[in-house]
Amino acid sequence: MEIGIRRGLRIPMRDGVTLAADLYRPQGDGKHPAIIVRTPYMINTDIIHETGSYYAEHGFAVLYVDVRGRGDSDGVFVPYRNEAVDGYDTIEWAAAQDWCTGHVGTMGGSYLGCIQWQTALLQPPSLKAMSVSVTPSDPFVEWPTGITTPQHLCWLYMTSGRLMQNVDVVDWDSIYTHLPLVTMDELTGRELPHWREEIEHQGLDEWWKAICYQHRFEEIDLPVLHISGWYDDEQVGTPLNFSGMTERAKTEQARKNQKMIMGPWPHRINTSTTLGELDFGPESLIDLRGYHVRFFNHWLKGEPNGLNEEAPVQLFVMGENKWREEQEFPLARTEWTRLYLHSQNGANSRFGDGMLSKDAPRNDAGEAQTDTYLYDPADPVPFLTEPTSAQIGGPDDYSQVEERRDVLVYSTEALTADVEVTGPVKMELFAASSAVDTDFMVKLIDVWPNGYAQRLTDGMVRARFREGMERMSLIEPGRVYRYEVDCWNTSHLFKKDHQIRIEIASSAFPKYDRNLNTGAPLGKTAEMMTAEQTIYHTEEHPSAILLPIIPR
Repeated sequence: MEIGIRRGLRIPMRDGVTLAADLYRPQGDGKHPAIIVRTPYMINTDIIHETGSYYAEHGFAVLYVDVRGRGDSDGVFVPYRNEAVDGYDTIEWAAAQDWCTGHVGTMGGSYLGCIQWQTALLQPPSLKAMSVSVTPSDPFVEWPTGITTPQHLCWLYMTSGRLMQNVDVVDWDSIYTHLPLVTMDELTGRELPHWREEIEHQGLDEWWKAICYQHRFEEIDLPVLHISGWYDDEQVGTPLNFSGMTERAKTEQARKNQKMIMGPWPHRINTSTTLGELDFGPESLIDLRGYHVRFFNHWLKGEPNGLNEEAPVQLFVMGENKWREEQEFPLARTEWTRLYLHSQNGANSRFGDGMLSKDAPRNDAGEAQTDTYLYDPADPVPFLTEPTSAQIGGPDDYSQVEERRDVLVYSTEALTADVEVTGPVKMELFAASSAVDTDFMVKLIDVWPNGYAQRLTDGMVRARFREGMERMSLIEPGRVYRYEVDCWNTSHLFKKDHQIRIEIASSAFPKYDRNLNTGAPLGKTAEMMTAEQTIYHTEEHPSAILLPIIPR
């Protein structure tokens, strides 16, 4: 099919600002359904030209738009703050053009996915379907620290000004260690006012609530394609959004027409069979573009292609390295299984004797009832990641990190049969600290027979937000508190002779900012203190990891 490209279109917003757009569509005077992609990452790239041409060849008018304040668009870019209204106006403008049938879909990932949700809340009448991938959750769901993550500064730097900034010319490793956080932006050499504004808003206050969307699925009446990867640092949002829309969308039709695809991918989904040292095999890559064509053909053109008769969930089981269809997520047949913490002489490092067992702790068993370690914010436990915000972590080998005595390590015996874990992972942790505020981090690890300690998923809790991100209160030193640590989702087959392991620490830097243990306002001080942390595993305080075991 011959296609035509029109560059430099101007789309008027209701406040007089105009946005820049490029249009890819089939040649001729015919009308076609529109797919809109709104981005802060520039519309004049090779990948956009290739992708726009592909969908135009399949009968769509594809409109790529620079969001307000980016590229050739007018206005000032303020992350998330103008996107809902601008998205609405863009959709309705496109629907009224003589090249459009009036049916519009939207597509995009990460920031491009989040702003689709914000737009959908305004219910544009011409919006008929969305495809959202690697989409962030509401503030402080993935990062429940009450403050923005240090690596977010890299994204703010990259999107500052109208053009993309080169993040590779900045020494991020050095910048992330700077305190106080509020002045960390000075070291980038660019003025980044959004960073300081975000630091000023600690916890889920009204400023942050203004960009939340996950509590409002009842207002959305749309079929949605949800896509992410188990190693996407923002994968939390995709299963939450899928289950939220399946359970709470505005109409039964919307609730029944949610689709989710979860692959073994990082933030850049479906681009390589390998991630770090692992190769997930040729089956790990699928024809996502072809699936999008079927999805939009069905919902924008009314094509009866059987899409709505297929299983709503496609997930990739890592370890087994196979795709599987499911009817829901989490899976109805899940056997929720607690593995309790135990130790004899101490779980400090992988050279200790920390154990995981289905047996609950007994005070008369002759075991240790606690494990202790010192957390020094000046020497945080590293989270293995590249320094930019492009991809935060992967299936990295944590065996060397586990040599630290400020990392508690608990492992099962070598498995006598394969064990599948698919779904959300949660830790129930009973702990005390000598500090008035501190953090606890939990990682789920697959230990290979050769000692490779593969990270699967992780999570954290900040003590001052133990009762929720809207309720901040310090803790009493020495008192035992119960913490729930969401480690979010995975789908992984622990093979026979492997071990299931968890790590407990009080830092994972620079994925999360360091808790300085003083209880001072977050991000405003460089003063720090060392905290003594005590993890309990007694009859009264039975710390355990809750795993979604799938029978096989």
